[in-house]
Amino acid sequence: MLNAIQKTEEALRLAEKLGGRNGLNCIAELDPTAMQQAQTLDSSSGREELLLSGMPVLVKDNIDVCGLHTTAGSLALADNIALSDAPVIANLRKRGAVIIGKTNMTEFANYTTQGMPGGYSSRGGMVIHAADPSLSPSGSSSGSAVAVAAGIVPAAVGTDTSFSVIACAQDNGICGVKPPAGTLPADGMIPIARTLDSAGTMAKDLPTALRLYSAMRDELLPQIDPLPVQTMRIAINTANLDMVSPKQRSYCDRTVALLRARGASVSEVLQEYSPHQRTIMQWEFKPHLEEYLHASSASRKTLAEIVAFYEENPECMKYGITLLKQALCETPGGLQSAVYRDAMEKRKTEQFKAAQLLAPYDAVIMTGHTNIMHYCGMPSVCIAGKEKNEHGFSRCLILYGIDEYRLYSAAMTVEQLLP
Repeated sequence: MLNAIQKTEEALRLAEKLGGRNGLNCIAELDPTAMQQAQTLDSSSGREELLLSGMPVLVKDNIDVCGLHTTAGSLALADNIALSDAPVIANLRKRGAVIIGKTNMTEFANYTTQGMPGGYSSRGGMVIHAADPSLSPSGSSSGSAVAVAAGIVPAAVGTDTSFSVIACAQDNGICGVKPPAGTLPADGMIPIARTLDSAGTMAKDLPTALRLYSAMRDELLPQIDPLPVQTMRIAINTANLDMVSPKQRSYCDRTVALLRARGASVSEVLQEYSPHQRTIMQWEFKPHLEEYLHASSASRKTLAEIVAFYEENPECMKYGITLLKQALCETPGGLQSAVYRDAMEKRKTEQFKAAQLLAPYDAVIMTGHTNIMHYCGMPSVCIAGKEKNEHGFSRCLILYGIDEYRLYSAAMTVEQLLP
């Protein structure tokens, strides 16, 4: 078995070879202390018992890693050097991870403007899809997903407010885990909306993604084992089925047929897209961002200063700053406004309805477009199968549920059965 030094050397070699500006452009910066971290691990007793045992990990550039930049991809925050690790990163180090660097991302986690290309930022440029340069690398955890898909690291950390881990994993043919909102500590992360945000993980397979998630927690996950398929109760969310491509619909249908043939119970539910999630994001962005900035080393401490930077340097964001301006100028009353409080009350109602509806089910398979899992703060996973799509990377499914442990166990079973 490779030791931490050997794993880290290989990851750094691949990062230099594949991840730079002349390659996939998924690496924002490498940590000059990476080899020192690995040497310290290898010289310590009990390294083999640590959960991650020297695993090299890359981290999205909106999460603090001590001594490295935290910019969310924005040149407006180019001077922000993290003074300490975010709690999730401190937990990773404690469990044996070697943090080798930061990944490029969609600027401000895709909360800069409408129509922003996934993977683009003023600081990092454009992330390139590992399987096909003509494809979007998706967003906003673009660099983390591409680094895993390219084999640079076995696992990477992203963040997810609304599909930034889960859809990004799907669009790169890998696995992703977004825990229930509020499960992981949120300090040391540039936010969109604390109500909805969560760090998440990406890996080639679900057990590795869950292992990284477990290591990020204050307390480790309990043992997660696959469910016996004949005991499983699965639902299919039939919302917006017309938005699913025929090939993806066929893949979903064949998966469901396999589950039924093995004895699983499969039913249908209807959970539509909610527009109120956007309201929560717009009203929370400014106060939550400024809370982070005031505790950081960034020279710009307010959203107004960041908007002014873009207006003075329009070449830094050629796609515009529509969402930033809306969060600054169109949120009268802030978190005390009737608009925001109404959206939060509607969320409570939807959370109650979702808990009642989904209580019988171990997992729900997402088909067409919905944001219900993110709006309600439910856990979700992306699992990658053995079948390749027309672009040559794994076809995936997204599942979500009410109980995260039941969801992970069910997802492990489905992952093993995928056609």
